Amino acid sequence: MDELVHFEVADGVGTITLDSPHNRNALSAQLRRELKAHLDAAMDDDAVRVIVLAHTGKVFCAGMDLKESRSADSDQQGVNEFPALLEQIWTSPTPVVAKLAGPARAGGVGLVAACDIAVAAETATFAFTEVRIGVVPAVISVTVLPRLDARQAHELFLTGETFDGARAAQIGLLNSAVPAERLDEEVKRYTDMLALGGPNALAATKAMLTAQRPASMSEDFAEMLELSAKHFAGEEGQEGITAFAEKRKPSWVPDALK
Repeated sequence: MDELVHFEVADGVGTITLDSPHNRNALSAQLRRELKAHLDAAMDDDAVRVIVLAHTGKVFCAGMDLKESRSADSDQQGVNEFPALLEQIWTSPTPVVAKLAGPARAGGVGLVAACDIAVAAETATFAFTEVRIGVVPAVISVTVLPRLDARQAHELFLTGETFDGARAAQIGLLNSAVPAERLDEEVKRYTDMLALGGPNALAATKAMLTAQRPASMSEDFAEMLELSAKHFAGEEGQEGITAFAEKRKPSWVPDALK
């Protein structure tokens, strides 16, 4: 069986590519399985400083494979696997950048929302089409709703309306929407910036951004002071401070950016 997801590493960037254009990169059981395996490999590889989630074909991801979803077998429907994939991306200690040259629908939008940074061509389109086939965008709401204004979420989840890259950026689903010919350049701009950060600092900052904050400000300050002190005194923090004083790039920066 041909592989539906590929993984390669170059200059600190691990690119995971969805390559199932025959069904618009739908989240079939095989694609989900291979995507998880490649995410595991990327997160375990010290050479990977940033992960890019890309695609072949005209569509980034059409959502769940509806042919498989007709099965009564919940495993085939991805009831358990897909939430785990979204959580894996959301909690990844390595930053994840989504790169879309084409449309995303339903579960595909959930993948985009789970990534730390999302960049798309202006011509890419998006839609929460679940209600139009009589189902609920329940699972993807976990990653999508934190990104969207509540009023926008109500409109788009309830109507299933298609919207373009410019609106996706305006409402917070994307970080940037650019002309198609500038997509590679814009993604590289983000991956270069992310690769300058210390790996441990990036992982800790991601965890901080997604953690539930304490009820009181004093508790919050106490936890943040502890976190700050730990990283200032740590090996990575000391290397970064020394590199700054010596006017050089820290040791963790890929050679291509030095």
